[in-house]
Amino acid sequence: MKHLFARSSAILLSAVTLMTLTVSSAWAEPAAAQTPIVMTGADRRPATSLDGDWASIVDPYFAGLYSFHHEEKRDGWFLNQKAKPGDPFPIEYDYAKAPRIKVPGDWNTQRASLFFYEGPIWYERDFTYKPKEHTHIYLHVGAANYRSYFWVNGQKACEHEGGYTSFNCDVTSAIHAGENFVVAAVDNTRHEDNVPTLETDWWNYGGLTREISLIEVPQAFIDQYDLHLKRGEGSAIEGWVHVDSGQPGTTVEVEIPELAAKTSAVTGDDGRAAIALTVSGLERWSPGTPKLYKVHVRAGQDSVDELMGFRTVETHGTEILLNGKPIFLHGVSIHAEAPYRTGRAFTDKDAETLLGWAKELGCNFVRLAHYPHDETMLRAADRMGLLVWSENPVYWALQFDNPKVLAEAEQQLDEEIGTSRNHAAIILWSMANETPATEARTQFIETLASRARALDSSRLITAALLVRAEGHTKIVDDALGNALDVIGTNEYIGWYEQHPETADVTEWRIAYQKPLIMSEFGGDAKAGLHGGDNDRWTEEYQANIYRHQLGMLNRIPQLRGMSPWVLMDFRSPNRPLVGIQDEFNRKGLISDQGEKKAAFFILQKAYRENAVGKPE
Repeated sequence: MKHLFARSSAILLSAVTLMTLTVSSAWAEPAAAQTPIVMTGADRRPATSLDGDWASIVDPYFAGLYSFHHEEKRDGWFLNQKAKPGDPFPIEYDYAKAPRIKVPGDWNTQRASLFFYEGPIWYERDFTYKPKEHTHIYLHVGAANYRSYFWVNGQKACEHEGGYTSFNCDVTSAIHAGENFVVAAVDNTRHEDNVPTLETDWWNYGGLTREISLIEVPQAFIDQYDLHLKRGEGSAIEGWVHVDSGQPGTTVEVEIPELAAKTSAVTGDDGRAAIALTVSGLERWSPGTPKLYKVHVRAGQDSVDELMGFRTVETHGTEILLNGKPIFLHGVSIHAEAPYRTGRAFTDKDAETLLGWAKELGCNFVRLAHYPHDETMLRAADRMGLLVWSENPVYWALQFDNPKVLAEAEQQLDEEIGTSRNHAAIILWSMANETPATEARTQFIETLASRARALDSSRLITAALLVRAEGHTKIVDDALGNALDVIGTNEYIGWYEQHPETADVTEWRIAYQKPLIMSEFGGDAKAGLHGGDNDRWTEEYQANIYRHQLGMLNRIPQLRGMSPWVLMDFRSPNRPLVGIQDEFNRKGLISDQGEKKAAFFILQKAYRENAVGKPE
């Protein structure tokens, strides 16, 4: 439905009308906005940071998008107009006088009045720039939740949907030497046909939540590349490099100086050059030895310097093989919630704190749920030796029969893999979490799984499935399992069903001869709240759940990993219990203020002693 708000001669168009305007001739920009592109290793490019204080204007009706004060005069806020003497029409906004908001960062935790806010907010920042000749300039956006629109000097640059993936807007024609300005409108309004959909069990943090910068590249440049160790080989690196806007026959070079290895290839008509590189003395990346190599990728006038690890991952029957050897994944699930300050995590310190706690717990594996996490988290996992499950935000009950929703999920999957495919830490692409077992859902996620394999055949495909029960038997037979390499399952014995002791008599029947990861289990506890083993919300009750779970898990023959829910407490509007939850999901082994609960030490002991799962 479209809503028109009339105020004298002004016509304010609602956010719903926005989608019509963005594809119509109503825009007055001199050229059509470009579709954002994906860049592998964009954070490795020399960049001009636009992080810092931005002007902000809250605009719940999206009045600033396209407002008339006269049938021939428009003052959309992306124009950043200034009042002039004698102007018969007022300018009703002024970024110079608007309150500041920090970028990157969610708006919810920066201003009390925005804590529960959902809707559009306008951002503006001035910057000085000196473009180089014969280059493309891209506005790199680490993430903007959820729907976002960007203008540079009043010219539409791009728009994007999806709150957790990075994208890059071509702003070459809009930027000029000297003073410039960029305006962004970010709208975190939830809609049924979003990915994720209306309801989630985490906070809908709005805003420019990750870094913003300007990246300069040559006319022909390397936009994506994929380099990985060939399965079954210890000395063969394979992959490809793609050159955007280059001529067929462009020479591409890949060099690993530490291994004295170098090769070259030429691009075909599709801009892609196939890479095959033989190396000797390669130290494979693993949790115990997270070796990273400097890798130089060159094509014409462009080059990217990467830091990469090389390893293989595959399955054999019910085993997960890392570098050809079976491994058990001692893990934990993690939300991108900032320790101590809360809000969206985005800094190196956030990543090092969260992953440092995982290492202290005894983990070799983390499930980064329920959406792609920041590159800072993945870079830290590479350095620290933590295997990663990376997840597309297909969560709960999407509109699985809606082609628009599938297209959005595919786009976000493309961006996730295209941005992060060269992290050695990532071994699993997860397609979904806790989706209903319907035919439409199965077809939807099978389509995503096929797409993920086409984009990256070097990793494994998984999803976190719901399970069903017959008495004290848990049954994993969701039809989606046919499309997965590794089965993930979520269960909450002792919290949402039965009692902790029920785990002692629970058996599992798995319909697939594939590796199984218990991707979620656990229960809530408020840090510092104590009582008996059967007193809910206490540390003792949560610890009791873990004690009984560990015994049950050891009776599942094909269990090859676990990532209990969750490392740290995180904000969720679904959790209002005053004095206990206070809008936090309290299933964390650690509180949001860094207090370790009793269950942390139970799991830590089990991991350190290899008391669950097969010894590595």
